[in-house]
Amino acid sequence: MPTQRRITALADLEPGQEGEFFAILAAKEELKTREGKPYFRVTFRDARRQVSFPIWSDSRWGADCRNRWVAGRCYRMRAVYRESPYGPELDIREIRDYLPDRDKDFVPEWVHPACREAPARLFERLWTLVDKEVADPALKALVLHILEVHREGWCQTPGSLRHQFAYVGGLLEHALRVAENAVFLARAYQDRYSELDPRFDPDLVVAGAVLHDVGKLRELERVFPGERESDLGGLIGHLVLGRDLVREAAAVCPVPAEKLLRLEHIILSHHGQPEWGSPKPPMTLEALLVQYANDVDVRFELVWRILGDAGGEGAWTSDRNPFRQRFYRGQSGGEDPEKGVPTQ
Repeated sequence: MPTQRRITALADLEPGQEGEFFAILAAKEELKTREGKPYFRVTFRDARRQVSFPIWSDSRWGADCRNRWVAGRCYRMRAVYRESPYGPELDIREIRDYLPDRDKDFVPEWVHPACREAPARLFERLWTLVDKEVADPALKALVLHILEVHREGWCQTPGSLRHQFAYVGGLLEHALRVAENAVFLARAYQDRYSELDPRFDPDLVVAGAVLHDVGKLRELERVFPGERESDLGGLIGHLVLGRDLVREAAAVCPVPAEKLLRLEHIILSHHGQPEWGSPKPPMTLEALLVQYANDVDVRFELVWRILGDAGGEGAWTSDRNPFRQRFYRGQSGGEDPEKGVPTQ
């Protein structure tokens, strides 16, 4: 594939237009149709567009998809961008791995979505939140120690490899939003349960919210220009890896055993159910609150992105999304939702 061809961005291609671009394979899933025909559902993305579509096992790219294409890896592609009734698709003409020594025309910003706010600023906000909201000196020292020791990782690690927060600094942005949700909820509920002994602990809520996904610092490897799941992530997962990170930090910044146990439980239970990856469901008020603070941010981010996607028809999105349902965007331009025409 000659490198002198003009490079465009996947996000800038119009329906029916062919272009050459760099894209990261964000996901590859092996599936079968109702009739048992095998195929892969692949998701390629750049910084501003994500396209998911099938690669049939008996097609031109079926063998390469199975044997060579790796999720998290960056590729140089020539393809036609199309929009079908089933959503956006790529008609791939050529594809190969991104080669740093050969692809001198590569621009990192083409494939790395940006945080809405600079990671350094997000980190400062998260640090300030912990310093202000966590009153317990030992717990505050533990959380700030983990932030400081892993500062670079917090600012670079994505929140996931696909779907929500799949961009540099996504982990940090998500942690801050969950922590802000948790602060709000803890303030709303802490006085209602003052008769409990031990009392509901808002410090644990904030610490757990900040650290709930900290294991992703080890789960996801940052392999420029893409990201991939580490062997640790694949075999152990970020919940247990997060618990391990907290235990390591507690060896330097000791926390009372009971409080450390409750913090570990928040991290291990924040997915809520075994089928979602948690070895235990939330069994404390603090863990339950963090689960919901996290769930709100994850789901809202997913739906926000679905609403902004070009798929679907008119006021409605496509149902080709993680929820497997359509969402209502609303009518634009003053249209009457019953008649579908502009109102007087």
